Amino acid sequence: MKLSGNTILITGGGSGIGLAFAERFIKGGNQVIICGRRKDVLQKAQETLPGIITYPCDLTRESERSALFDWVTVNYPEVNVLVNNAGVSQRFNVLKADAKNNWGYFSKEITANLEAPIHLSMLFAPFFAEKKEAAIINVTSGLAFTPLAITPIYSATKAALHSFTVSLRYQLSATAIEVIEVAPPAVKTDLNGTWQNLHMEPLEAFANGIFKELEGGKTEIGYGNSVERMRMSRDEIDAFTEKMYNAMKASIK
Repeated sequence: MKLSGNTILITGGGSGIGLAFAERFIKGGNQVIICGRRKDVLQKAQETLPGIITYPCDLTRESERSALFDWVTVNYPEVNVLVNNAGVSQRFNVLKADAKNNWGYFSKEITANLEAPIHLSMLFAPFFAEKKEAAIINVTSGLAFTPLAITPIYSATKAALHSFTVSLRYQLSATAIEVIEVAPPAVKTDLNGTWQNLHMEPLEAFANGIFKELEGGKTEIGYGNSVERMRMSRDEIDAFTEKMYNAMKASIK
């Protein structure tokens, strides 16, 4: 994709991968809008990156996603890139989850990780189809390909988002919209927190690597061990998944 002269909306852009992407896009000569739930995080991002535009919203609410689309397209009609980055990751044991009384807690992960990016993609795609150049970037995960059994909802939603992204790429192939998937490995951010027995990639090195691949025109981008995991055979996936579960299952006992 073209890496300069864009107006870019990044969900979950106040910290972690979203903020690292925002910083690089701004340095590349783009106008960047970020949204997120926490106003204090957005304010800190604005102090860190003067010129960044912020919009507080809760993407788990359909009305707020629609309001975000209306606000962005009215106030920044030149917007031509959407980065679906916001996400939630929860570790839990299904035998102790109490889904009867606590389902709202778990359903928010599905909404944030899957419903929200699909909805936003469907809102922005017709708008972007009128542009000469546009892109939708969906941030999935290496866990879309090799699930981590202690984060079952996260892994499932990322797998579903990968599938949606492939379908979206085919459906929009006759337009000027590039559909790009970024599948991170474990990266050192607040999302992952402290994971025992799990190697995490440094955020800065990860972001630099992704932008190098974006510059090269790739539409499916991994980093570190997620590159290999995106192309594993079924037998390799099973073996990797079992290995990771055995190494980390004690964390959900």
